[in-house]
Amino acid sequence: MARAGNTSVPSIAREFGRTATIIAVGSMIGALFAGSTVATPLYIVYKQQLGFSQITLTLIYAVYVVGNLTALLIFGRMSDQVGRRRTAVIAIGIAIVGAFVFLFAHGIASLYIARVLSGLAIGIGAGTGTAWLAELIAEQDRSRATVIATIANFTGLGVGALIAGLLAEYVAFPLRTPFIVYLAVLVVVAALLAFARETVRPPFAALAQLSVRPRASVPPSIRTQFVAPAVTGFGAMSLVAFFAALAPSVLAGELHITSHAVAGAIFLELASAVALVIALTRSMSSRAAMLWSLGLMLPSLVLLVTAQFLESLGVMIAATATSGVAAGLGYRGSLQVVNQIAPNDRRAEVVSAYFICCFLGNALPVIGIGVLSTLISSTVASLVFATTIAVFAVAALVFGLKYQAD
Repeated sequence: MARAGNTSVPSIAREFGRTATIIAVGSMIGALFAGSTVATPLYIVYKQQLGFSQITLTLIYAVYVVGNLTALLIFGRMSDQVGRRRTAVIAIGIAIVGAFVFLFAHGIASLYIARVLSGLAIGIGAGTGTAWLAELIAEQDRSRATVIATIANFTGLGVGALIAGLLAEYVAFPLRTPFIVYLAVLVVVAALLAFARETVRPPFAALAQLSVRPRASVPPSIRTQFVAPAVTGFGAMSLVAFFAALAPSVLAGELHITSHAVAGAIFLELASAVALVIALTRSMSSRAAMLWSLGLMLPSLVLLVTAQFLESLGVMIAATATSGVAAGLGYRGSLQVVNQIAPNDRRAEVVSAYFICCFLGNALPVIGIGVLSTLISSTVASLVFATTIAVFAVAALVFGLKYQAD
């Protein structure tokens, strides 16, 4: 028997068991997030071939937040209403369309459209997958669901960037081959989802009754508790965004390293550090993880700026590792709190509200540094970025100490 909230749902013969479904859902989360970084080591190639500016590159990266917010504001409750599996398949379908747009992109407009579609797919799939895992594992250990979701998330981010970088560096058609491989992965994941165990089984007619009224609310009873994880998630994803959007440009401009494979490897290092710290600190309380994350953001930012001023790859590697630890602790701790405090019948909606905060953190600071880079040197722009995020981290630390969610 599968359980959704307080309602028991009978399994059917063709569905996977619990463990196989967890693997399928984790694969879905990883594949969707991989789609957001497949283009990371390719941005320099696009910039050279299409001749756009640094601010345009930044906007191409950040515009996917439009898709994120559309998904989370309008479709945040979709999987609560029509079921986890149906919603996940829709997310994968949108990701496939986005990958095709990337594959045949011939101009800046195509890149914008592809990024929005990628953001839409991730926005729909992230909340769905996280809520789905929480229901599959709730009877055993809900914190394990958070660990699986976050590891799948960042593993997808890192592997997507690395594979794309290797293909772009060593295989023909660098702007085409990575997306052909990615499309093949999405097809496999879609096939797995077709047999995944459903935990919310409304009638098929629920699709026709789906409400698309913009909504991303947090129940009044948990709003105070929600502040700390929301602020921490914003800060952690701001740090990740710097590496996803701007690290290749920093490597090429300040460190004079133009290898697409190295650019992909740097982001893989970040994602691996995130996944590793999540796995190793599972016993740490969510609040402690958030506070440690905020404290580690400060030395991470110092190392990041120092790497650019000294033009040192070694310092850049150290900055990447430290940033990965900070982001991993912050993301894991804050998402775990959200899963713990969310009511069963509104879990996907609350998780979606949390992801809105994360996605805004993933876009807004990067847009700011992109604009600054057109007015001042990129190194000074990074210094301004670091100072801003440091101030934000201190403010978030105050929130984390004041609002105890454990």
